[in-house]
Amino acid sequence: MDYRQKNPVPLPSTGSQQAVRATIDTIFDWKYALEEKKLLALYEKGKSATWNASDLDWSTDVDIERLTVASNIDEFMNDVMQTPRRLTRQEAIQFRLHSNAFMLSQFLHGEQGALIAAAKIVQTVPGEEAKFYAANQVADEARHVEVYHRYLTEKLGVSYEVHPSLNRLLSDIVSDSRWDITYLGMQIMVEGLALAAFGLMQVMMQSEPLILDITSRIMQDESRHVAFGVVSLQKLYTGELTAKELAEREDFVIESAHLMYDRLISEPVYDRLGWDKALWVPWSRETPFQKGFRQMTFSKIVPNLKRLGLLTPRVRETFAKLDVLRYESEKDSVEQPMVTPPADLVKLLQERLIQINP
Repeated sequence: MDYRQKNPVPLPSTGSQQAVRATIDTIFDWKYALEEKKLLALYEKGKSATWNASDLDWSTDVDIERLTVASNIDEFMNDVMQTPRRLTRQEAIQFRLHSNAFMLSQFLHGEQGALIAAAKIVQTVPGEEAKFYAANQVADEARHVEVYHRYLTEKLGVSYEVHPSLNRLLSDIVSDSRWDITYLGMQIMVEGLALAAFGLMQVMMQSEPLILDITSRIMQDESRHVAFGVVSLQKLYTGELTAKELAEREDFVIESAHLMYDRLISEPVYDRLGWDKALWVPWSRETPFQKGFRQMTFSKIVPNLKRLGLLTPRVRETFAKLDVLRYESEKDSVEQPMVTPPADLVKLLQERLIQINP
């Protein structure tokens, strides 16, 4: 883990450390029943799939300008992404660099949240099988933090502080005393969204082999983590909650969805570049590709919530407004752990690319 930080990650307003007070019950399981075979199978799979961050080829040259200069990046931004004003080649390169850095930085911060959440699950979940898997996930998340931090500070050289909306969601997840809310917030919502976003990154970053390798490895881990959450919660959520408890979980899902969909907008990128946010923020929210990308990030969340019995009328109303109910018939993470970008978004991207490269 000896690497040089060209650009240390910027600090949020809370400073270099943030304390989130939580009162939780630590559960010892003296029965050691080991009856949940699906969880044990995931645990065995996780042990055998472990990889080392040092295995990646860190000598790979990551030069975003060199990688994008031959790809008509300005035409792509202006014609495919439909930017609110036409960008020069250099502006388009800088925007791509900073947009990637912003997204990868939020992945980094989300992975630290997952590291803490997985450690909390070890403490609070009742069953021993879940404790085993969560312990293995702790090691996975530490590795994810390591590789994203190294990539951002040693290779990319640009990074961003945690976005306030993500910070709030992570704080809510780790401060709640109920063990299932930790699962619901991290395994289903945050990691489900990240898993879908990784799928699009594989399409958008095909010319950068190091981040493709990182993304592929992390996707393998995250697909198991999301499945772990679904398997762990299914029995509880489909038959053991009171009406009041179900309403509380609905509230949490609805608020989490708004935090991730409506508010996790890349305003810090426009601040860093000195661009007019009054022009660029509406573009981030409303253009077809940007809306399609945000909707696509729910492509695993929606079917997973359906399996858990949480795609209730109230949640459906919220998701209908976000236009993400189209994914409710997709396979969930138990049926199909991995994710691919939705065909409609890929079709839109391909059609626009053909327009600039006939």
